[in-house]
Amino acid sequence: MKKTKIVLIVIFLIFAVLFIFSNWAFFSHKEALGIKLFKFGYYLPELATGLLLIGCFLAGCLIIYILNLMNQFKSSQEIKTLKANIKNLEAETSKLKATTPSMSEPYPDPQPEQPEPQPESEQNTPEETLAEEPADKTEDADSPALSETQAPEAGAPISHAPGRPVPAAPATRRLARELDIDINLVPATGPAGRVTPDDVQRFASGEAVPAPLADGEAAVDSDDKRAIAEFSAHAASAIPFLDIDPLPDFSQLGPVETEALRSIRRKVAHKMVTSMVLVPHVAHMDEVDVTDLEGFRRREKEKRSGQPGSRLTMMAFVMKALIASLKKWKMFNASLDPFREEIIYKLYYNIGFAADTPRGLIVPVVKDADRKSILEMAADIETLAEAARESTIDASDLQGNTITITNIGSIGGTGLIPTINYPDVAILGMGKVQEKPVIRNGNVVARKMLPLTLAFDHRVADGAQAARFMNDLTNLLTDPHKLMLEA
Repeated sequence: MKKTKIVLIVIFLIFAVLFIFSNWAFFSHKEALGIKLFKFGYYLPELATGLLLIGCFLAGCLIIYILNLMNQFKSSQEIKTLKANIKNLEAETSKLKATTPSMSEPYPDPQPEQPEPQPESEQNTPEETLAEEPADKTEDADSPALSETQAPEAGAPISHAPGRPVPAAPATRRLARELDIDINLVPATGPAGRVTPDDVQRFASGEAVPAPLADGEAAVDSDDKRAIAEFSAHAASAIPFLDIDPLPDFSQLGPVETEALRSIRRKVAHKMVTSMVLVPHVAHMDEVDVTDLEGFRRREKEKRSGQPGSRLTMMAFVMKALIASLKKWKMFNASLDPFREEIIYKLYYNIGFAADTPRGLIVPVVKDADRKSILEMAADIETLAEAARESTIDASDLQGNTITITNIGSIGGTGLIPTINYPDVAILGMGKVQEKPVIRNGNVVARKMLPLTLAFDHRVADGAQAARFMNDLTNLLTDPHKLMLEA
């Protein structure tokens, strides 16, 4: 259609040019070339050219009009055909819904067959009828259609409804593809009709489906398979190319002991996995000369023996210097919202510290630490740590941290790479204060050195910012007078 219009326009322009040229030619040489018609002064070549141009224009308009009518007729026929196809598709869909049972609804009961009338001599007595009822129920249970009150036995194979996806873990689907097996044809023995790798292997080898287990064994096996399947499904949906297979049976290799993952250990496991999977960790390590600070701390601790905060630990001084550095480098006192894609800078300072307790690792929180002195923070650390060890700590004292400190110095170790306490952005790890030979003014001297590690979220902060943050922190810890005045 567009090509036809373009051709007509080009023809019209050609004739227009010819008409203009003919006018110019004959008006310029009308005495020599023209043949005068009538008394109006028109010349034959000009009149013929004009009429031809007008005829071509009218013919083009007529052709365009006819083509438009044909296009409209064709479109109306296509619309009618499409509507008819939609009606046919709706009718087929309604028939399919009527004949296919839903997976959320039980299969309909089979219609009982009407017994043929028997002679009075062959009819059962009431006692015989009652005796035969269990056999009838057993036959009904073996039939493929289940009643509303019946359910498949544990471990029994479950057939899949047509047109619905088969529940199976990604590893199971990959195994079926490798064995060139249609997973929709595999009888499922897993929980909730899930196809397991054993089902695929059994189907490939042509083995029969195993008999249902006893009630106790089925419950244990079902729980284990359900836990493995759910864990694998969640992990695979979150991380591409991640397939988690169940562990091998270590009891085949030697004696083992098992312990359920409960209470604090279970919460720590969830929190650490979340942090390590979600947060891109970066660790910046440094050493601080705390010789002067350690001497000051020991003198003050002896002087304040028996007073609140008398257990003046190095963590209280580190906490004070940390707050001063956080006020300058706010990106380490923040959280990242991955759903809104926003960085939340926290203008309050609640410092959590890792506490080792008989039940496991917990993180008490010193609230509003920027408003407290070093002695007040030392008293809070002592009180919260004692409550954590005795399991009397309040739940509110374990919430609201903006950054965390973990200290292994009292136990030992030259350093560590801590895991961020999500949703914090950073965590500061403290090692053991050790006396080391260092060079000062060209001389080798013994100084007390504190190893520090800052683990931070690389989505929020960069390495250069972490280095400058640690420089400010170490400068405050190196000089106790500067710490008292500037922090």
